[in-house]
Amino acid sequence: MDKYYYLISQLPTLSFGKEAQITIDKFLEEAEKWLSSRDYERLVQVSIDSHQSARDDHPVIKSFKHLEHKIREDIALWREAKKRDQEYKPVSFPVSLLKESNPLEAEIKLMEKRWELIDAMERDYNFGFAPVLLYYLKLQVLRRYFIFDKEKGLQKFQKLYEVDLS
Repeated sequence: MDKYYYLISQLPTLSFGKEAQITIDKFLEEAEKWLSSRDYERLVQVSIDSHQSARDDHPVIKSFKHLEHKIREDIALWREAKKRDQEYKPVSFPVSLLKESNPLEAEIKLMEKRWELIDAMERDYNFGFAPVLLYYLKLQVLRRYFIFDKEKGLQKFQKLYEVDLS
């Protein structure tokens, strides 16, 4: 257990919207040195894209997946209601997050919401394996955040929808 304290204490602080001072690869390389092989295998299987709980998930990952599932469910129900010209009020985030945003802004706001949920979970877990898992989730949120590049996205959109007018 004391190895987890050392790993956690040497990790740089992460902030939403700011480049991490450690890459995911470097984090995993460092984690492999300090975690048991069982915990390391559990760690590398964690993904922010997964929202279906597995029986052997760590409790903190089950909690995250439950919250992620609620967010996705709320988005789906809101979209379905919108198609039917009905109202739906999401439970996991304010409806204004979707209504008043373009898709990129909404995605960034949802990433920030996930970040806030992970932050709240961190308050309950100071040491042990759980903070390592939560740190890894945050690194994945940041990686996703920095994948978005407005210029590249616009170029790709224009290329996909190019029409030959000749």
